[in-house]
Amino acid sequence: MLQDADALPQLIGDYKPVDQWQVHINRLFYRFRGDQIRSFYQTFASVDHRLAHALAADYFEKVVKREKTSGVRRQAPGENASDARLTPHASPLTVMEWGPGNGNLAACFLSHLQVLDKDGVIYPRIRYVLVDWEQAVLDAALAHPELASHRNRVETHRGTVDRLDGVADGSVDRIICNELWNDLPTKLMSRKANDIEEEFLRPNLSEALHAKIPDWAAFVRAFDAMDVEALKSFPPFLDDLVWEREYRTIEWKEVPYRKTTTDFLKRIDEQVLVPVNLGAYATIKEAKRLLASKAIGFSSFDAGTADMNVLNDPEKPCYGQFGGQQSFMVNFALAEAVSKQLEAGTMTIESQREFVGRSLGTNVLTLMDLIATHPSAGTKMPPWEQDRLMLKTLRALNETYRSPYARHLDFPIPLEMPPEEREALQALVRSLTPTGIPDTVAYLTEEDRLGLSQTCRPVKLRPAPQCFPAAYQAQTSRFTEFSLDSVLVLL
Repeated sequence: MLQDADALPQLIGDYKPVDQWQVHINRLFYRFRGDQIRSFYQTFASVDHRLAHALAADYFEKVVKREKTSGVRRQAPGENASDARLTPHASPLTVMEWGPGNGNLAACFLSHLQVLDKDGVIYPRIRYVLVDWEQAVLDAALAHPELASHRNRVETHRGTVDRLDGVADGSVDRIICNELWNDLPTKLMSRKANDIEEEFLRPNLSEALHAKIPDWAAFVRAFDAMDVEALKSFPPFLDDLVWEREYRTIEWKEVPYRKTTTDFLKRIDEQVLVPVNLGAYATIKEAKRLLASKAIGFSSFDAGTADMNVLNDPEKPCYGQFGGQQSFMVNFALAEAVSKQLEAGTMTIESQREFVGRSLGTNVLTLMDLIATHPSAGTKMPPWEQDRLMLKTLRALNETYRSPYARHLDFPIPLEMPPEEREALQALVRSLTPTGIPDTVAYLTEEDRLGLSQTCRPVKLRPAPQCFPAAYQAQTSRFTEFSLDSVLVLL
């Protein structure tokens, strides 16, 4: 989490609330490392297709149901009025994706929707809008090769998701965001007697990096101003930040939802920090403004929990740092309370895994859940042996797994590996089929695991997927300790 502040830190900023430094650091992260996100963590939307397909199937089903109910009867030439079919309205349908990442979710969503829409009554009406505050992210998402065939359906909108200027009220039918809320401004609060306190941070730079910077004053000025061009002339620093913490009574005049938040904290033990995801609440408010009266709705898939036992655990991981980026656990329980205050509509909270499994009509598990059943799980293994186990598992699963997309798995082999082992693992990577499992972060069904059962002895699934292998823990979820992959749906 936070590094040791006793390592002779060099001050580069003042104490500010956590959310203010989060915004500052994350803007720098995306401008320096926005194209390297998958080097620090991976999501189920970045390469795998099953989350996107589940979202497309859910949307298609709900639009068809809604428009059969609210459609108009049109009488064809020579047809009796009593025989006229109920046909959907031909109005356009705007789908927005907030925080589109690399564009994979959009590409798979549109491709699957087109397949489902055999009569061509929904897909041709879709206007899919990618939304982000960084133009470079939008450009990269739009360049996804599988979006090319949908290019006439896709647009971009640069803006902050708490207020999308230029987008009319009630003009959107569906909003999707994935792994976004935990990057938005979040405060950490706790109750102390009758007061509510929040965490403040103060950034320092490690002594080792300080010694490599000849013009310290210039660096501090550039850091404070978020002057990316000036900062490029200095050594990379995001991995060398050292944070100091303290706690102060909150200034409520600067924080919305005071009563809702205070009432929630009364359910938490004293001095137990909980995330208050103010940026997430702002998106709920904005979604309410944007969604049409009969819209399909808004959903957020993210690392978070609604379990009060977890939220009341003083040892829970409230946030983590990945390549310098600050990412916070989403407090879905408080988000639900704020949503009720905003009268945002009917809410459903379920895990991402349950949502995907429900769409497929079968039980699903993650690749990492499956790896955790191996007899070696929990034991110490050299990194190259972990890689070999993963690749052999992938090859076995690919006997039955068939992806509708042809992609080559991106599996970097460490340079420091013994030459003979490196060559063997590279051969394993080359042997994987393009239509096999696309990533180490992927969903599997019972049918997918048939290939593995043919080559491995049956094993009982253990409820501890986070135990092995360590090299892949951060890839499966930013907060793997609690399998935090919930979805909040507002309809």
